[in-house]
Amino acid sequence: MPEYVMIIHRWTDRYADYAAYLDHSVHRVSYLTTDRAARHLPTEQAAAVRLVDSTENLKAVRDAIDSLVEQTGPPTRIVALQETDLDLAADLRGEFDLPGQRATDLLPLRDKLLMAERLAAAGVPVPATAAAPDHAAVAAFATRHGWPVLVKPRRGTASAGITRLDTPEHLAAHPFPHDDALLVQEWRPDRVLHVDGIHTGDGPGVWRASRYLNTCLEFTTGTALGSVEIDDPGLLARIGELTAATTGALFTGPAVFHLELFESDDGALRVLEIGGRPGGAEVPFVWREVHGIDLMAAAFAHQTGAPYRIPRPAPGPARVAGWLLVPPSVPMPCRVRAATSPRGTGPHAELPYAEVLPETGALLTGGGYEHTGARFRFHGTSSAQVTAALRRTMRTATLECDPVDPEAPGRLVLVGCGNPPYRAYALKTVAARVRTALVQHTHPDWQRPFVADRFRTADTSDATATTRAVAALLTGHPGPGAVLTWDETLLETTAEVARRLGLPHMSPQAARRCRDKLATRRLLGAAGVPSAGFRHVHSRDEALAAAEELGWPVVVKPRALAGSIGVTLAGDPAQVARAYDQARAAAFPGIRTPAGAIVEEYLPGPEISVDCAVSDGTARIVNVARKRLGFAPYFEEVGHLVAPWRAEPWADEVRSVVTGAHTALGIRTGLTHTELRLTPTGPRVVEVNGRLGGDFIPLLGTLATGVDPVEAAADLALGRTPTGTPLHDRCAEVRFVYPDHDGTVASLDLTDAAAVPGLNRAVPLAAPGTVLLLPPRGIVPRLAALIAVGDTPDACAAALGRAQRAVRHTLTPLR
Repeated sequence: MPEYVMIIHRWTDRYADYAAYLDHSVHRVSYLTTDRAARHLPTEQAAAVRLVDSTENLKAVRDAIDSLVEQTGPPTRIVALQETDLDLAADLRGEFDLPGQRATDLLPLRDKLLMAERLAAAGVPVPATAAAPDHAAVAAFATRHGWPVLVKPRRGTASAGITRLDTPEHLAAHPFPHDDALLVQEWRPDRVLHVDGIHTGDGPGVWRASRYLNTCLEFTTGTALGSVEIDDPGLLARIGELTAATTGALFTGPAVFHLELFESDDGALRVLEIGGRPGGAEVPFVWREVHGIDLMAAAFAHQTGAPYRIPRPAPGPARVAGWLLVPPSVPMPCRVRAATSPRGTGPHAELPYAEVLPETGALLTGGGYEHTGARFRFHGTSSAQVTAALRRTMRTATLECDPVDPEAPGRLVLVGCGNPPYRAYALKTVAARVRTALVQHTHPDWQRPFVADRFRTADTSDATATTRAVAALLTGHPGPGAVLTWDETLLETTAEVARRLGLPHMSPQAARRCRDKLATRRLLGAAGVPSAGFRHVHSRDEALAAAEELGWPVVVKPRALAGSIGVTLAGDPAQVARAYDQARAAAFPGIRTPAGAIVEEYLPGPEISVDCAVSDGTARIVNVARKRLGFAPYFEEVGHLVAPWRAEPWADEVRSVVTGAHTALGIRTGLTHTELRLTPTGPRVVEVNGRLGGDFIPLLGTLATGVDPVEAAADLALGRTPTGTPLHDRCAEVRFVYPDHDGTVASLDLTDAAAVPGLNRAVPLAAPGTVLLLPPRGIVPRLAALIAVGDTPDACAAALGRAQRAVRHTLTPLR
């Protein structure tokens, strides 16, 4: 049995259920996958997870594997179930000297020319096939076998890269790549069949044969692709004989296989190719759902050495399965305008029994059968019945799309907008850079000059409603689309909207990890990223026990919320009890508070915040701010200073810790805001936020360095890599003005403060009539924000001191 399994995975749908195949509490399991594909994986049970932009990016994959081995040690088994990843897994088994299929074993199943030669040598009928190194070789082959011919990669998948050449003129115009070995094969106008099943080592065990409606090659040019299982006993008998001969010639042990055959008009059968893996498209789903056999589970067992027993067939007549893929109406990339399905209507409402339709407004870019359009699955009592249902769906189902020009101007949809004093500058920046639209729960007010009529109202706490609103603003737009929020309460909603519409964004899983401080702590601890010791508690007694264990003083905080709300430093049992009650009672509009509270060790030292532009998993620091705290024992943020930091003794270590935190949390893209304490033992992470920093910190960064984090966030949302080269190295600081006591604002005058030399702006934050309650009773009870720019921190502090003394306000005390 395996001890430590490293799994390479790329599907975004539920093709494989690894948690059911292997007990993650008994065996260590790590995953190397992509941001999109991690969604259905049991990552919380994993020993480690590494994300890459693509499992075909060999350098990124190798770096991720090195990182996994460094953290968890070398694997004892390697698993890869998708065809394109088989070569990598075989190479890794050789490098780690692990059991399972090696590169030499895999070669005749991946190299289609070698496959054809071995099958022909075994007497298995195959189409005429030869190497195609250049035009002359193809011309000579066509002279012998006639036109047309097919030129294809020797190691291709899913009909990618296959070209039909009809004449010598077509051949002369066809480019031959220098880095891809090709073969040439006779073209046959035959029907194409596929056989899927499990080879036991002695011969085919359970298997089923199907007939394609149209061909995989035609599907690559925009034709729907369907498949229906065959129930003709005579044909199945001949297919069985050919299947046994083929698997016997190429397999040396148990394997799941996907075999493709040519069937001529006279009934002759020839082998096109065979793969030692489960079939693609909807094959794994119909096998599991209709026949009760999980081909992925069998392949997983073969690769790990775990036992797998084929389930007994269900009593009663065998069911016939089929599936259909409907491509978009225009070439990709394209945006879905409408997707229709016959399911649930008419006399045959039960067929198809399952469907996967892309969201209206979704961007389609391709990437295997899984992402090529609409998908349907069928079952019935006969091939004729399923074929009729499939053809009916083929006629009626539509996937209407509009082309997207990547070079055309983009449109960015902002979800929520925040408080105008704090975010008006950000909206102005975004609107100056890209055509901006807005989704929020009310009609635009101060935002209208920046969005005009490009807005929709929606319940932004509802991902479905928000997705529809964002889609409506993107549908019909000819260029790239984007979605962005800087509202903490809407981060998870926006991440889910982006996932559904295929837009660049932090994944929903990463957003949840950032929002839940308990999940953050657990993941950072598992990855060895310097953070704080912690305990999850559900009562005063548990909080006190945690404090005794961690050591005094401790920090008590809610699991979620924002802006340091409900966060308290406690130095004795009575303070812990009060702090626990405070954390449980704390609330922030729009944020649900999970159960319990967190007790953490206190991290001494200055606190900083680090804004990062994250692209393809690489986090680059664009801004560092030194945090000013007040109102102890609470952690009220009373100001922030951005000043030169790259020469600081902690700079390199901060970069390393921040990079590790982003890797541990699975953050692959977006603008993030990480808070750290510079402790005597080095930088340690307080929390990671998956959005733009608040409190004017992005503005401070722009004023101090010329690098605008808001522009960087917009670029990342549009799938672009920000430039981010500092133009200067000055200092910028914000100081928040608080009242001396609780009260109601009667008046506020910032005229004299705004005129102080060195002050960049004075921003009123509380209108007359606003009730301000000091911590811990109120949430950020600020009168004004004063922002200064200078060559040194002292220059900023002096200007802010003069400006603060010039603020004029009156406050009516509360009864």
